[in-house]
Amino acid sequence: MALDETAVSTLMEALGIEITAITPDEVVATMPVHGPTHQPFSILHGGASVALAETVASAGTAHLLDLSRQIPVGLEINANHVRSKRDGVVTARAVPLHKGRSTMVWDIRITDEEGRLISVSRCTVAIIDRQPGSRNLS
Repeated sequence: MALDETAVSTLMEALGIEITAITPDEVVATMPVHGPTHQPFSILHGGASVALAETVASAGTAHLLDLSRQIPVGLEINANHVRSKRDGVVTARAVPLHKGRSTMVWDIRITDEEGRLISVSRCTVAIIDRQPGSRNLS
């Protein structure tokens, strides 16, 4: 699966999210902390952190699917933002807690360059049948 190609013209591209590693048991991605990911007071927007978290959970689920038949879609996500961040880069690491046939649940921890916890999330991803005309990810 060529994740870089699938990011074109998506929220991933707009926020600068880059997947750096993906295996069946872990997904790692980075995101810059700067103007487009800031809230009005020049710190990392919680919504940007949530977008990063859902991105790694969805990418991890996609990695485990036959994308010609099924696609991942976010079903539920929660987040606790524990530290602010003004600039630099954050890294999300997602590990699966449950790999089911119709849902997958992921634990996501977002850290800064020093390894300090910025945000923690849990995301449930639904697995749905591919509809005709949906974007090709394989």
